[in-house]
Amino acid sequence: MSLTQKFKPSVSRHNLLFIAGLAWTTAGGILMWRGLDYEMKHSAHLWLNILIGIIIGVPFYIILFARISRKHIKRIWGLSIPYPCAFSFFNFRSYIMMMLMITTGVLLRKFDVINKEYLFTFYIGMAFPLLISAFRFYYSWAVKKEIG
Repeated sequence: MSLTQKFKPSVSRHNLLFIAGLAWTTAGGILMWRGLDYEMKHSAHLWLNILIGIIIGVPFYIILFARISRKHIKRIWGLSIPYPCAFSFFNFRSYIMMMLMITTGVLLRKFDVINKEYLFTFYIGMAFPLLISAFRFYYSWAVKKEIG
């Protein structure tokens, strides 16, 4: 057994779905927390901005995130090895995309490129599809089947 195989954090494909759900929940939770924290402290239109966030998030989920989460669930169930690496809930391209999105969000926040009220409303909007997608992973894990 090679050294990398010996220390590889392996999990079942089934539990990899749960780990994926945790990763998506963490990302959505961080965005929701940052967005709500800013809006509650600085906005006179908290509920309006939350509503706008939902209006932004629902189409993102329907158009993009539902497809992405379904694709990852199918990919995980279709992995050829029964105990893949615990970090293989994303493919390489998705890790690159995640890093670009995080970097963009941080840079926009740090350099005040966009009005912060709009930016944090968008954070809330992006949190919704991430959290809904996380529940798709949890559902697939709980019922032990792919989502069609």
